[in-house]
Amino acid sequence: MNYEEMLAAKNEGKQNRTLLPIGEYYRIQTDGKYHAVVRIHQELNSSIVFSGALKKECERNKTLINRYQLHFTPVMNENGEVEQLDVENGVFLSMEQLLTENPAVVAEKGFIDNTLKALVDITTYLHSQGIRHVCYSPKTVMVRRGDHAVMLLSHGSYYMAMNDQRGFYGDDAVYVAPEVLDHGTIDDRCDVYSIGKFMEAIFLHAGMSVEYRKAMKKATSEKPEDRYDTPLALLKAVQSNRSMMRTGMLLAAAVVVALIAFEIYSELVPEPTQVEFVKPAPRQATDDLLDDGFKPEDLGVVSADSLSEEDLETQRMYRAKAEEIFRKNYEKEADRILSKIYNKDYMNTTEKQFAAQSQSTIEELMKVQQKMGQEASLTPERAQLIASEIIERVTNEKKKQMKNNK
Repeated sequence: MNYEEMLAAKNEGKQNRTLLPIGEYYRIQTDGKYHAVVRIHQELNSSIVFSGALKKECERNKTLINRYQLHFTPVMNENGEVEQLDVENGVFLSMEQLLTENPAVVAEKGFIDNTLKALVDITTYLHSQGIRHVCYSPKTVMVRRGDHAVMLLSHGSYYMAMNDQRGFYGDDAVYVAPEVLDHGTIDDRCDVYSIGKFMEAIFLHAGMSVEYRKAMKKATSEKPEDRYDTPLALLKAVQSNRSMMRTGMLLAAAVVVALIAFEIYSELVPEPTQVEFVKPAPRQATDDLLDDGFKPEDLGVVSADSLSEEDLETQRMYRAKAEEIFRKNYEKEADRILSKIYNKDYMNTTEKQFAAQSQSTIEELMKVQQKMGQEASLTPERAQLIASEIIERVTNEKKKQMKNNK
């Protein structure tokens, strides 16, 4: 007997139990095989309004075609009431149970995003059919064991005629829009509110990222007019927020790189000597030193004019070759260093991590420039100018690559 079977035996043979507004969902063994059912609350079946609504939902459920919609078959009692729903084959459990068994699942890549996308997909479809789910709670949102695909079963809009909406949803009323509980005007925005509340519950097991926090705050506004008009608009808001954050981080990285030139300049270019200007002596006949016979050779300086054309050409050739070697080697190192911040994983880090890595990148680029510039016998100013050009070009190339890989 495995763990699930032992747990089922303890719970009167019932596995994966969860409470839905209309009844209790569980898996139970019959003829050696487990299948899922929803046992309808007896107290609800005594209501003519509820019984009529449930039968209507059972009929409509047959026609719903969406990969996130569970299908079921009603089982009638001797009084002609729907006593039980036999759910389609598959192993399903509530999101609440999944998070209890494996809270780390929220950290799996794509889990949260895929959950929201699936909810928006099924909800948008339901809205096109004139149906609203109304209550997305960790108990009422099901998942398929294995791939954690979101599945919905029964929908609240069939039961809007029930007088006591708070009583109908019980503890899950906190996931229901205020206007639903107050019998106000119902539209797509009630599902926007409930999805927002559901996602907030998911994030209790993980820190809510900024793009979600901003979107969920609007989605769960008390007034319908302050929310997104549709679930799809909510999803697009999350994606837009994320895109803006990435753009902001890219811009921040670009600013950091742009400042590298200034940092390098500040480090390498010596501060100008402070000169104290004084009034010249009354008699000074050297307004033009060359007129007094002064020559550069007098100070040991060799004038370019004294070099032959062949020597000058040789110097230019050596300088060009040195710059070519510097460009080639520095571009390779700049690409390696800048790759540390221009990558998908790094763009999703915290601001603190971003700032630390950016500072480290500046220092590394500066050290490499100094070392390679000296080896190539370039002046600090010339090395800095070439390095700035390379950094700008490599940065733009990496930004373009990241944009194309989105």
